[in-house]
Amino acid sequence: MKINEFTAILGKKSVLVPYEDKHVQKYHEWMKSEELRQLTASEPLTFEEEKVMQRNWREDDNKCTFIVLDIELYKMDTANEIDAMVGDVNLFFNDPDDPSSAEIEIMIAETSARGKGLGKEALLHMMRYGMVMLNVSRYTAKIGFSNLPSLNMFHNIGFKEVSRSEVFQEVTLELHLDGQTRQELLSKTKIFKLESYPLPS
Repeated sequence: MKINEFTAILGKKSVLVPYEDKHVQKYHEWMKSEELRQLTASEPLTFEEEKVMQRNWREDDNKCTFIVLDIELYKMDTANEIDAMVGDVNLFFNDPDDPSSAEIEIMIAETSARGKGLGKEALLHMMRYGMVMLNVSRYTAKIGFSNLPSLNMFHNIGFKEVSRSEVFQEVTLELHLDGQTRQELLSKTKIFKLESYPLPS
């Protein structure tokens, strides 16, 4: 999706930037991890396949992707995005009958960045971006039975379980954005700023 091609989202702990060709090498290194592939239900790809996927996702109107940067690493390393990369966050518009529905997915790949609230902030900021810029009013998430940290995080945000699949060993969660939940989302993302991308050095 090209709508976020020139957009960055600044928060207290994280910076979200569009997934660009320059990020592919580090992303590819992450996805060599069997643990991450299991958590994200991903197949192993070659580097060239990963580059093709990045280009395809950029052109696909049904996918919106940001790379998650640790804002402290980003500042320390003089605005070096690659060294500050810790994960990604995605929206998938898979329901042709409901363009206001999106599946959301968050991955914090760097183990040193987990447990610091980066994932939760990135998730909430993506939800706010989707609500304001893409008119999303219903979010779903599919999470593996064994991924307890993610399940707890989504439940704490307000997602409710709607189904579970023994075949895929995953739970489907859902959150509808009505008047109250919209206000709660805005309240949880007070430090939220849209900036032009690329960010100034």
